[in-house]
Amino acid sequence: MKTIRKLIHGEMLIAVAFVALGFLALFLFFDVVDELQNVGRGNPQNPYQITHALLYVLMLTPSHLYDLLPIAVLIGTITVMTRLAQSSEFTILRTSGLGPWRALKNLLSMGLVLAVLTFALGDYIAPLADRTGQLLKARFLGQITSGQTGAWLKEKQTYSNYAVNVGALASDASMRSIRIFEFDTAGRLLSSTSAERGRFGEGDEWVLEQAQRIEFAPSSGVSSTTSATLSSVPAPAQLSRIERSPLLAELRWPTELSAEMVSVALLKPERMRTVDLFQYIRHLEANGQSAQRYEIEFWRKLFYPLSCIVMVVLALPFAYLHFRSGSMAGYVFAGVMIGISFFLLNNVFGYMGNLRNWQPWLAAAAPGILYSLVSLGAFGWLVLRR
Repeated sequence: MKTIRKLIHGEMLIAVAFVALGFLALFLFFDVVDELQNVGRGNPQNPYQITHALLYVLMLTPSHLYDLLPIAVLIGTITVMTRLAQSSEFTILRTSGLGPWRALKNLLSMGLVLAVLTFALGDYIAPLADRTGQLLKARFLGQITSGQTGAWLKEKQTYSNYAVNVGALASDASMRSIRIFEFDTAGRLLSSTSAERGRFGEGDEWVLEQAQRIEFAPSSGVSSTTSATLSSVPAPAQLSRIERSPLLAELRWPTELSAEMVSVALLKPERMRTVDLFQYIRHLEANGQSAQRYEIEFWRKLFYPLSCIVMVVLALPFAYLHFRSGSMAGYVFAGVMIGISFFLLNNVFGYMGNLRNWQPWLAAAAPGILYSLVSLGAFGWLVLRR
């Protein structure tokens, strides 16, 4: 059985790697074509060059591999199983004592290894590479922004509530165009602090540079509860001022908003680590904000690696089919369609769960549960019954 396990696992790894490399080459080609339009832009003295574009595209490789790995596992495993069945090698293995449950166990062990690899890619390698690529691009083309107004965050402290707007992240991970609005517990505007630049301090604080603080009379405060209304806060000149501080070279603002939370707000949440997403969800809930989108993404990152296990179970019944000459390509094509449908369904359920306010874990796990039932049904019908 050890020899059989080595044979099947070796064939699976080669096939999965070949399929993954094929898909990656296609994705990277389109990424390079898309980045060529930025070559020559930016600072005339230090423009965005073709080498920078290629390096940025290289930084996207772990993210693409993370998205493609379950599909590559399905297609690669189906290719191996159909080839073994067509050449009657799998029939010989069955006569040598490879029963259905033992074959399933061998595939599940390799599926578990690939699931761990997928989790490591999505939780450690891809977030670091994606962030490095974004900062590299920002170094030559400008700053990382999220929409026209940047990112909005809220924080509740002991005596005040704060609404924070960060315009952009610079290439050195510092913040640009910072605005901090302070409200009392009744929602009245107490103060406004603006800074051209800021960085994250060693403790729970931000270090604001070139900052100015304006305090307002309680009677002139405005009530605001959402980030949508924060964008229409009146200008300081429209409110009666109590005190306007001089321009400060450095101002320290105590806060629990970490660099990871700002990154989540400015960058894609699906590219963040699971721990960072969990902390950001707790922060949103503590400040009375909706965390539905981030909760779905959190559960999806937990369930997505298990898709590799589902895919190997789905591919096993192909080894028990009887093939005619030339029919192998049709079954491999069916595997490609199943993999694409899983990828699409995984995204559709995420959007539907966010719109319909489904339970986050259900929206994230539904595609995996559905395909698990299909794979177990196919295994029971084609393998056990027939």
